[in-house]
Amino acid sequence: MTRKAKALVLDTWAVIAYLEDEPSAQEIADLIASAHEEGLPVYMTVVNVGEVWYTIAREVSEEDANSSVKELRDLRIQFENVDWELTQEAARFKSQNKMSYADAFAAALSKVKKADLVTGDKQFKPLEEQIKIQWV
Repeated sequence: MTRKAKALVLDTWAVIAYLEDEPSAQEIADLIASAHEEGLPVYMTVVNVGEVWYTIAREVSEEDANSSVKELRDLRIQFENVDWELTQEAARFKSQNKMSYADAFAAALSKVKKADLVTGDKQFKPLEEQIKIQWV
């Protein structure tokens, strides 16, 4: 029997893919829609939201970055603030794996919330034994 997700965590890779209408964008949109239909929360850390914002601001404009964050809010993605528990878990992931610090926060939130991480970023491959990953 397949384990059902309790919640989803989106990493920066998934959100950028969605916002830029990359090949996995529709799959990500469907996962978000299904989660909402099933009453499952969809989370991002504010660290990952910040990474999305600065990426778009640098590549396009601050106005587009602000619009993108508004779109995430309109999709009812819950922005999770970081506290010491989440920071320590992220730091643990970072200290033990070759990954960005922002990615470590997405992994940490997945672990703390017992949520499935939605990503296509292969940096998360070594974490498959520690967190549930929905590959897109």
